[in-house]
Amino acid sequence: MAAAAAAAPGALGTLQAGRARLVAACCARLGPGWRLSGSWTVPRVDPAIWARGWTHAAVGAAWRRGYSSEVKTEDELRVRYLEEENRGIVVLGINRAYAKNSLSTNLIKMLSKAVDALKSDKKVRTIIVRSEVPGIFCAGADLKERVKMNSSEVGPFVSKIRAVINEIANLPVPTIAAIDGLALGGGLELALACDIRVAASSAKMGLVETKLAIIPGGGGTQRLPRAIGMSLAKELIFSARVLDGQAAKAVGLISHVLEQNQEGDAAYRKALDLAREFLPQGPVAMRVAKLAINQGMEVDLITGLAIEEACYAQITMFCFS
Repeated sequence: MAAAAAAAPGALGTLQAGRARLVAACCARLGPGWRLSGSWTVPRVDPAIWARGWTHAAVGAAWRRGYSSEVKTEDELRVRYLEEENRGIVVLGINRAYAKNSLSTNLIKMLSKAVDALKSDKKVRTIIVRSEVPGIFCAGADLKERVKMNSSEVGPFVSKIRAVINEIANLPVPTIAAIDGLALGGGLELALACDIRVAASSAKMGLVETKLAIIPGGGGTQRLPRAIGMSLAKELIFSARVLDGQAAKAVGLISHVLEQNQEGDAAYRKALDLAREFLPQGPVAMRVAKLAINQGMEVDLITGLAIEEACYAQITMFCFS
């Protein structure tokens, strides 16, 4: 008993040190221009930067890019920087109508390139992921392309899909998936990587990989349980069940469900309304809040509270300095 008591302080110290390292790692993810201060590791940003929306000369030309009505990478992915009252909202529009917006090697490459540019652009406030194809969000991996691959190519192909979905999940600003149509397999995994999901009542969503004798490979086995709970996620994956918008809302898979309109973009319009609601809020506060929530959900409550404390202390410093 005495030995256990003597060991306890050391164990507690180890736990506290581990938590401190985790908080430091979380804050470090806020990127360039942040440094350490105090007993906890917290980010530092000059108050003048906060006042003008976190603009920093060190980031370079990407932050000073002019906003046009539409910036195209290739026709399969349209990247639009909205203007006027929507300035700060970026729309990623998937446009592979002939392949039901399935995730091909080329589309994955374009998504990765677009996300890489967006994550370092501090003028970006909210990102909407949508389809430019009526009735389809994303039908998952491009199986026609995949069937032509040899066994040594399949693993890297799935890894690239997983990587770009993780990149979207790790974007520092709010992300919204606007699901106006079919979102199956990797398409739903793409939506699950976004912070918020909205869908039309006519949309169809499901992780259907078990029908193909495989499992979700783009994060679905991890993000779906975190979104709707373990038991229900298992039920949906085991059964390969497809849900419409109303059923998806009932289980908590999406935040809002809308009756589809004649234009077929009801979910996108709702996503745009939400993005406009986010625009007036403090840009640094939005990023730090997202970081605190995301990282806090992956740890125990005490460590999560320490992460929140570190983030809150920095925002308080901005407001009262």
